[in-house]
Amino acid sequence: MEQLDRPVWASLTGMHAELALGDGLAKRYRPDINHFASARDDGDAALEALARLVRPGESVFVLQVPAIVVPPGLVATRLAKGVQMIATGPMTPEDDPDGIVPLGDADAEEMLALATLTQPGPFLRHTHRMGRFVGIRIDGRLAAMAGERFSFPGHTEVSGVCTHPDFRGRGLARRLSRHVAAAIAARGATPFLHAWKTNTQAIRLYEGLGFRLRCEVNVAVLERMA
Repeated sequence: MEQLDRPVWASLTGMHAELALGDGLAKRYRPDINHFASARDDGDAALEALARLVRPGESVFVLQVPAIVVPPGLVATRLAKGVQMIATGPMTPEDDPDGIVPLGDADAEEMLALATLTQPGPFLRHTHRMGRFVGIRIDGRLAAMAGERFSFPGHTEVSGVCTHPDFRGRGLARRLSRHVAAAIAARGATPFLHAWKTNTQAIRLYEGLGFRLRCEVNVAVLERMA
C-alpha cells in the first residue's frame, strides 16, 4: 500500500517508466504527456532533484499522501486536498456496453477539447497514452470519456472522467467509470482513483460503483519563477 501513498512516483518508476524524465531521486512525465512529477522521498537530495526538473516559468503537479514539502527554488501556486478511493469489491462489467468506443490518437484533439472544457484534471494532447481510454459519442460528438492514468503493479487509476455539459444527467460518467474499472479488474489489478475533496457529487458516484475512501491526499502546483 506504500505505493498508493506516492502514486505518481510508483507509476513513473513502474508501468510508465518509458514516459518519465529524471533519475533515481525525482521524476516527471514528459511535458507532452502530463504535468505530474514526484520526488522519491522528502529528503533534501530528492527535493533538489525535483526542483531541477522544472524549467523557469513552468509548473508541475505533485500528488501524494504525505504533506508536500516545497523544494528550494520552487513556489506553490496552488495547494489543495483530494481523496484517494480504492475498489473494495468485484467490479462487474457494464450491463450495456453498446455505444462505448475506444479512443486513441485519432481522437486526441476532441479528447483535449472535452477535458479543457470540463477540467477533470491535468490533461494534455498525449495524456491518453498513459492508458486505455473509452468514450461515448452522441450524434457524432464526443459526449463523455474516461480512462486510465497512474499505473503500477497491482493497481491502475481510473481518471479523465468527464461529460460535456450538453449531455449531463444521462449517467454517462457512471457507465464509463464502471466500464474502465471493470476492465482494470479483469486484468487482475485493483482500480483506484482520485477526486477533489470538495467534489461530493463525484465521490458519491464512485461510492455507488463500489469505491471506498482510503485516505486524503495532498495536491500542489509547483512553479519555478522566471
